[in-house]
Amino acid sequence: MKMTLDKLLAEFYHHNGIPKDGGINKDTFELKVFGINLSLPNPKFRKDVIHIYDIQHLLNNCDTSWKGEAFIAGWEISTGLWKHFPICLFSLWAMGYSLWIHPRAAFKGYKKGLNDIGIIDLKIPEAEFMKMEYDKLVQINQKGNVIEMGGLQ
Repeated sequence: MKMTLDKLLAEFYHHNGIPKDGGINKDTFELKVFGINLSLPNPKFRKDVIHIYDIQHLLNNCDTSWKGEAFIAGWEISTGLWKHFPICLFSLWAMGYSLWIHPRAAFKGYKKGLNDIGIIDLKIPEAEFMKMEYDKLVQINQKGNVIEMGGLQ
């Protein structure tokens, strides 16, 4: 059975103990850094793209541990999320932190992202995007040419 992104996202939220709306209705979000739980403001620009961020976890089969977050941070940077201010600040910070705690996962995410189109760059309206089947997303997020990284890089 083919699954739409809204259904897969609902399962992802349930499995990871995340509110079913991804937390967009909350004024803050929690982040654990250096073993300390931080409560940070949840600005509108983050709320507007949280569905994209969470679908990146589905697309890359990553959990919400820091190792999974490291992969996603690397993937986001190599797909060009750094071009989208102000949300890029989260990605750049996460990439830096991840290089310290999970450098291999961040590097693997970066390598994979070289051959993917960032979900944010697909510019698909949220309502349409959420009804898309997962297989379609996998198909449209692939670049036509394959980029390989060598050992020196």
